[in-house]
Amino acid sequence: MSFEFSRATTTEEIEAAQRLRYAVYVEELGRYRGTADDATGRFAEPEDDHSWIFYVRDGDEMIATSRVTWGGHGFSDRQLAQYELASFLDELPADVMAVAERLAVLPAYRGAGLFEQIVEHNRPFVESHGLRVVIGCCEPHLLSLYLGKGQRTYADRNISSPEAGYLIPLVNFIPDVEALRGVGRDTQAGELAPVVERVLAQSGTVRSHTLSQPDAYWDEIQQLLEALHSQRLSALDGFTDDEAQRCIARSNIIECAAGDRVLKRDGSARNIFVVLDGTLEVRDHDRVVGVLSAGDVFGEMAFLLERPRAFDVDAATDGTRILSLSEGALRKMIAEDATVAAKLLLNLSKMLCVRLIKAN
Repeated sequence: MSFEFSRATTTEEIEAAQRLRYAVYVEELGRYRGTADDATGRFAEPEDDHSWIFYVRDGDEMIATSRVTWGGHGFSDRQLAQYELASFLDELPADVMAVAERLAVLPAYRGAGLFEQIVEHNRPFVESHGLRVVIGCCEPHLLSLYLGKGQRTYADRNISSPEAGYLIPLVNFIPDVEALRGVGRDTQAGELAPVVERVLAQSGTVRSHTLSQPDAYWDEIQQLLEALHSQRLSALDGFTDDEAQRCIARSNIIECAAGDRVLKRDGSARNIFVVLDGTLEVRDHDRVVGVLSAGDVFGEMAFLLERPRAFDVDAATDGTRILSLSEGALRKMIAEDATVAAKLLLNLSKMLCVRLIKAN
């Protein structure tokens, strides 16, 4: 396929990008209904007026778009709060920073390497403006994908709002962290700004195989799973250590704060979560229909039935930790690792049966 990669500069191009955003974020994902304009079918935001909007066309059809807000033009109040930008701006000049968001790709073009092509075609533009720190976010089911591309988690709290859903803030150092040596208000030549050192030393609200030493990540999960096995049936009941490691490949531990809406009703993501500790509430609109605690699994119905999420799930306690299992990794395992897949699906079936018995 031969695609056209360009920047939207005309009113017609910008509105086309906003209509594509509307199709993906509002119609498909059910988000930003309070922000988008149903009459025009556009999802426009104030940041569009001073940001760079990029797009991809396949013939006459716009198939992807993204927006980059450069610090040299200033960040909005929403961006400052949502991405906790103050910690970066206190030490780094704004013109080496940008916020990249509102990536929208038509379903037929996902998973075909289009994201990598967009990054590559935007690289000369990014480099010409001296960008070194690009901040964005992703949904939990895409976390392993972005971490695998070199991005890192950093925030003390994840993004959770009725409009945006549940998102994990990410930072990318361009082209790598070495380019930031000597950059910063009080940073000496060859040194990294303290905020960069903090990002490298910790992982915010996420623990990941990608960001940790493999043995350390497995040891942490193993200790938590052993505690669960002694109490109740779990998703990994009866697994050998090797089988458990194969099952949790590309998994992440996410720490949630009380009030975080981890799953949004009608959401299209289908990853499965295992509660490691803490409490979550399952809600049917404003009514609590279930309470989840350590050892419980949620999100499995959307995964098994390949349907949108049926309920909202909110963290009820601070420090709630959940193990996020990637849908893509799980489906690959089901196709290629029959032994592990059979054990996982059997345990999920048992847990669903227990849930039905308790409900009656």
